[in-house]
Amino acid sequence: MNADTTLSIGSLRLNSPLVQAALSGYSDRAMRVLARRHGAAYVLGEVLLDKFVIEAARSPRNSARLSVADEEHPVGGQLMGANPDDFAPAAVKLVEAGFDCVDINFGCPVKKVLGRCRGGYLLGQPSTALEIVARVRDAIGPAIPVTLKMRRGLDDSPESADRFWEIFDGAFERGVAAITVHGRTVQQKYVGPSSWEFLARVKKHAGSRIVIGSGDLFSAQACIQMMQTTGVDGVSIARGAIGNPWIFEQSKRLLAGLPPGDPPGVSEQRAVLEEHFRLAQQLHGEERTSRVMRKFAIKYARVHPDYMTVRNEFIAVKSMADWIAVLERHYASDAPGREPLDDVDETVECDESHAA
Repeated sequence: MNADTTLSIGSLRLNSPLVQAALSGYSDRAMRVLARRHGAAYVLGEVLLDKFVIEAARSPRNSARLSVADEEHPVGGQLMGANPDDFAPAAVKLVEAGFDCVDINFGCPVKKVLGRCRGGYLLGQPSTALEIVARVRDAIGPAIPVTLKMRRGLDDSPESADRFWEIFDGAFERGVAAITVHGRTVQQKYVGPSSWEFLARVKKHAGSRIVIGSGDLFSAQACIQMMQTTGVDGVSIARGAIGNPWIFEQSKRLLAGLPPGDPPGVSEQRAVLEEHFRLAQQLHGEERTSRVMRKFAIKYARVHPDYMTVRNEFIAVKSMADWIAVLERHYASDAPGREPLDDVDETVECDESHAA
């Protein structure tokens, strides 16, 4: 690929255009560290409610959600809420916790989130959305970038399109450094293809302003194809990165004009699984880690040659002993890995049960 393989988001100078998206219930410190080690240039923490961030210090368990490791910088924190008054103090808290950028979520399509006037709901409320942007931008000072996550609108109506462009242009006028655009509408949720044609129109409209593309990035090839066909400045890899940190290494190789390489073998998969468990244990403690890691392990199973068997055994894991037993049964000897199937489940990038 002949395009520029660096990316700037305000003061952040990134060595590649590969971003790990904010993933509610997933992109905690452990996942982010592994993504950075495997080639992600920039990572985002899971979406957090503004009020949760303001009050998180009152609970050790909640404050862990704001924990940042030295090796994961640059790292962004993502906020979601409804009231402009709550965004500014929450943004300040994120910066105090060590996040290098504040990202605002105007894209979540989850029904409960929309019902509480958060996330994608704000794509229908340009004046409120832009007030939120201005409040955050003013609160944290010019050195810390502010970014947005948007979908292409609430639906495909002309009115929705008009509101999208009003927010898109207005946010840049108010000082955001970059906007990530997902090629589905809020109404679509995660059903149907993401419109890369729309992303191309957005980037053409944006000119030199930074646009990061999102949607249907389940392979390294798809990441490069999106940049080539739409012209976006970077890609935000979401569900495709869960249990597959290798997608960043493979994408970097393609950016350098090299083949992506073979899928990780079983021994490498085990080493990464064990390291992910160790990092999660440092963050969550042993008791919670077995439960937290189960949802990751189910995703890691996609690259194992005996995918369905391993997946089903990880689903049944309830303790540390169960976890070790699955590794001993299915990861004891090396074998070639497999390419993961496109993720077709209902994993979402924002879920208020995790955000609150």
